[in-house]
Amino acid sequence: MRNLKLTIQYDGTKYCGWQKQPNSSGIQGTVEYAIYEITKEKVNITGSGRTDAGVHALGQVANFKTNSSIPVAKIPDALNAKLPKDISIIDCQEVSDDFHSRYSATGKIYRYLIYNKPYRSPLYKDTSYHVRYELDIEKMRSEAKLLLGTHDFKGFMSSGSSVKDTVRTIHNISIENSGDLIALEVEGNGFLYNMVRIIVGTLVDIGRGRIDKSMEEIIASQDRGEAGHTAPAHGLFLKKVHY
Repeated sequence: MRNLKLTIQYDGTKYCGWQKQPNSSGIQGTVEYAIYEITKEKVNITGSGRTDAGVHALGQVANFKTNSSIPVAKIPDALNAKLPKDISIIDCQEVSDDFHSRYSATGKIYRYLIYNKPYRSPLYKDTSYHVRYELDIEKMRSEAKLLLGTHDFKGFMSSGSSVKDTVRTIHNISIENSGDLIALEVEGNGFLYNMVRIIVGTLVDIGRGRIDKSMEEIIASQDRGEAGHTAPAHGLFLKKVHY
């Protein structure tokens, strides 16, 4: 059997998230059905992580094993012909048998978009967080830098997660604004449940002046109640997975 690695882009607006659900449409199940359509094999594809409902991807990675002899170079076009237009396979590679899209990953980059104007935009409604209030971008940048390095991010994890080790390392974080859009990118060795969205919500609350504690104090507290709100899912993009 061949082990194939897919790189996938998707607009998650209409989906229940990555993971397939019994009565809902997930990205995973949709791609698996397209694979069945071209190979006649029922496969289970493994993603690098489970994006939530409404979250998008510029470079989600998944792998599956197949007996199909379809040339690797032809698989993206073949699958895209069967997939809806809000999901696209942008690359396919044959990888070693022990490659696992989740466990082989060494880090990820997430991007989050904020539309910062008094009035909403119908063009960005599904792909950005509308923040109508004026934000202090420089203050947000200076506080974001305090997230760099290895910390216990317990206070930046939503309840309901069973993860016991909450220590993570953030390698890079940036906030760039262009016109009405603010783009935050964060790169780390791994992320807790809703960690990026809580980081964004905390920085927005800092930028609005609703939080007067420093990011250092919030991290040290390890208390979810000290951090800001959880930014909505539809502004979040999984940009890249490192291996």
